[in-house]
Amino acid sequence: MTDHAELEAALRRSVRGDVDFGVTARALVTMDASNYRRVPRGVVAPRDADDVAAVLAVCREHGVPVVARGGGTSIAGQATGTGVVLDFTRHMNRLVSFDPDGRTAVVQPGLVLDRLQEAAAPHGLRFGPDPSTHGRCTLGGMIGNNSCGSHSVAWGTTADSVRELDVLTARGERLRPGRDWAGAPQGLRALVEGELSRLRTGFPELPRRISGYALDALLPERGADVARSFCGSEGTLGILTEAVVRLVEAPRARALAVLAYGDEGAAAEAAAGLLPYRPLTVEGMAADLAGAGLPRGGAWLFVETGGETAGEAHARAEEIVRAADVLDSLVVTDPAAQRALWRVREDASGTATRMPDGTEAWPGWEDCAVPPARLGAYLRDFRALLASHGLRGTPYGHFGDGCIHVRIDFDLLSEAGVVRFRRFSEDLADLVVAHGGSLSGEHGDGQARAELLPRMYGPELVALFERAKAVWDPDDLLNPGMLVRPAPLDSRLRFAPLPREPVPVVFGYPADGGDFTAAVRRCVGVAKCRTATAGGPGVMCPSFRVTGEEAHSTRGRARLLHEMLAGELITDGWRSPEVRDALDLCLACKGCRSDCPVGVDMATYKAEFLHHHYAGRRRPAAHYSLGRLPRWLRWASRARLTALVNALAAVRPVARVAKRLAGVAPERAVPRLAGETFSRWWRRTAGRGSGGSAGADGSHGGGPLVVLWPDTFTEHLSPSVGRAAVRVLEAAGLRVTLPPTLRMRGRPVGDGRSRSPLALLTARHARVCCGLTYVSTGQLDHARTVLRRTLDLMEPVLETAAPVVVLEPSCAAALRGDLPELLPDDPRAARLATRVLTFAETLERYAPSWVPPRVDRPAVGQTHCHQHAVLGDAPDRRLREAAGLDGELSGGCCGLAGNFGFERGHLEVSRACADEQLLPALRDAPPDAVVLADGYSCRTQVEQLSRARARHLAEVLAEALPDEP
Repeated sequence: MTDHAELEAALRRSVRGDVDFGVTARALVTMDASNYRRVPRGVVAPRDADDVAAVLAVCREHGVPVVARGGGTSIAGQATGTGVVLDFTRHMNRLVSFDPDGRTAVVQPGLVLDRLQEAAAPHGLRFGPDPSTHGRCTLGGMIGNNSCGSHSVAWGTTADSVRELDVLTARGERLRPGRDWAGAPQGLRALVEGELSRLRTGFPELPRRISGYALDALLPERGADVARSFCGSEGTLGILTEAVVRLVEAPRARALAVLAYGDEGAAAEAAAGLLPYRPLTVEGMAADLAGAGLPRGGAWLFVETGGETAGEAHARAEEIVRAADVLDSLVVTDPAAQRALWRVREDASGTATRMPDGTEAWPGWEDCAVPPARLGAYLRDFRALLASHGLRGTPYGHFGDGCIHVRIDFDLLSEAGVVRFRRFSEDLADLVVAHGGSLSGEHGDGQARAELLPRMYGPELVALFERAKAVWDPDDLLNPGMLVRPAPLDSRLRFAPLPREPVPVVFGYPADGGDFTAAVRRCVGVAKCRTATAGGPGVMCPSFRVTGEEAHSTRGRARLLHEMLAGELITDGWRSPEVRDALDLCLACKGCRSDCPVGVDMATYKAEFLHHHYAGRRRPAAHYSLGRLPRWLRWASRARLTALVNALAAVRPVARVAKRLAGVAPERAVPRLAGETFSRWWRRTAGRGSGGSAGADGSHGGGPLVVLWPDTFTEHLSPSVGRAAVRVLEAAGLRVTLPPTLRMRGRPVGDGRSRSPLALLTARHARVCCGLTYVSTGQLDHARTVLRRTLDLMEPVLETAAPVVVLEPSCAAALRGDLPELLPDDPRAARLATRVLTFAETLERYAPSWVPPRVDRPAVGQTHCHQHAVLGDAPDRRLREAAGLDGELSGGCCGLAGNFGFERGHLEVSRACADEQLLPALRDAPPDAVVLADGYSCRTQVEQLSRARARHLAEVLAEALPDEP
């Protein structure tokens, strides 16, 4: 056996946890949120400290390094390695005990911070540090990096919140670091006592000094605190297995003062002056990252205050406003409004990865810190340094602590760009030191900055760091190449193995210059997709929330696509079974398109991959049955076989065989086809609809003309939605028509609607279609054919000013998003995409004075995930409010997601998605509540998994209209 196989076998014999040396497991941890990439030998998820000890023993015997990993959101590269990666998130993720009276908790390293906060909140307590990644970062990672967060001006760093640790050294010694030399490895005290003078003078005094080892915490006047000195060691000294942490009292009420300044320099200079007022946060952000709703200015400070009552918190905020020299200000007391503002700040680590012109920007100098009083001067010098190197960046961050986050538009793809990256890094390190700062103020040194530590500390103190490392880890087994004897900062860049030429693809990827590789590079690893709850109206990432597996997160899938393009670990390209299997549970909900801070669009990537993966090969049965559903439904309708299909579907043995052949989950009920399609109803009523006379173009009603799109689901499965929409649109004073069904061969005559004999002889009947089912199953050639035919039919409409009203949100999203990306060279595609409106948008724009009928009932249900991600639902909210439909619809995804929930093997995940928010909302709804679901899939899921009947908003409003005369 090879050494690789021997190592895996030895670990499997010794460890009770999960040992995985497979391609997928390794590919998922090649990167963290940094610029670096390392391919490990394998991944182990230990069950307990004994497992960790066993891993260390085996790796020590084989001379293989070990890297501890939590949420994998580190930005300096310290969560990657070439040996064995310890994943603590799977098993060692518990809150072991909680003592509200003593204000302490015992935690395992894989516990996500938000879980600790949730346990502490009912007791009025919290863990002080709160990085923006609080929904997915782990306590072990926070201790390893000495993380801080926005509230550090009030509650300090993680090191300030640690009391005791349980640590295993690389040689298997179990230590319990604490104060007064508790848990110190042999030789550490002698080392420190021989260097007291150097330790007392070698460290800059500032609140955010994270770089290097905190050996000064071992000084006798600082309590010889071994636990504190261990914090920030980035897994290089020992492996944490448990920690006792301190909690702080959370304010009962909070207020947020948003202070506006002319520019970031003015905001930075003002920040230090606010500290005497004891704020909870002093966060800074400039106009290039901030959104709407802020007071007028070019930069802002977010200053949070606390109090026993809302009035007290508000009074403190007003006091700060009066003390601050501001252009404008805003004090926010509503908790929901505060959360919305904080989300802008928390998402900055992702949104800052793109410059305003779309250019990529990268970490590497993400968190330098200087004394707060010097921040304004430092920022001016920093901006000048950027300009001198021809670089751009968008600073933001913890102004009250003098810590600045920034992503810079480094060119890390070319040799010349990497050279400039190094030169800038060296110059910036010198600038930070000149201002008395720390190379790292929050995220650690890792590979990004460790090489430059001699510029900050000098060679003697760095040599002392090396001696300390040797005391703890004499074999250099733990995370080698970090902090001491570091790898060069410009080596092992994660972009190096990617192809330099664009990969041939079908979608246009306009936001990424048509480059699929650039689209995949969008994922920078901040891992918002790994949160345990969707959070309010959010959607991303439902499959991860069900399985908890990294491979089923948006980040995990992006990592696998990255490795597929790199070709080193995943070597079979588009044919990769690892990528296929990870994408199999992607619901194509598009939640990541809006909820991911960097706009990763995994639904599109999945469709692209499936297209190439199955090119020239047999597809899964569901791709033929569900993926080509519009074709089968039209065929059944034209052949007048609807009644027969419904009858056969009611015969259980026949239905069972049909579902097996079609790749449909046997537990799923087959939806009934409508006895009369929507278009047939339209023709049968001779264009009279709800009573109006037909126009020359087949429309009826008065007022502005709107074209109602007969999507596949409305046409064949729920025509009642179309009939209701016609009635409401007409009641609002609009003139309704359907798209043309004649496609001319050759050049159309006149405006394309000519009824000349020649035109009619050369015309063919067809139906418009958005191509959604073809796209979701990766049948992109079919999708483009369908869409081109649709554009041919829609040409007469595009020559008018009429909007296209699409009732099914997924179809509207496909037309607005997928259509122009699949046919980027056809100008008609973009024109049609801009015409597409939802039902509520149409009423708001084209019948603004219309007052909907009052329903006056509570409403429950779920906003369609595609509507949330692509279309937006603000007009729907306003329409529901005007109709007296009270209540918020839930977020998340219903779990059916078009073909996903019907496919064999997906039922369990589909149900679990529905049970996250949708089904609990239905169970908790009052008896008279209206269940709203504009998507056919959502309505089907509701009806199949509960006893409720869900309806489209158009149906509810039509029912409330006065009876027709």
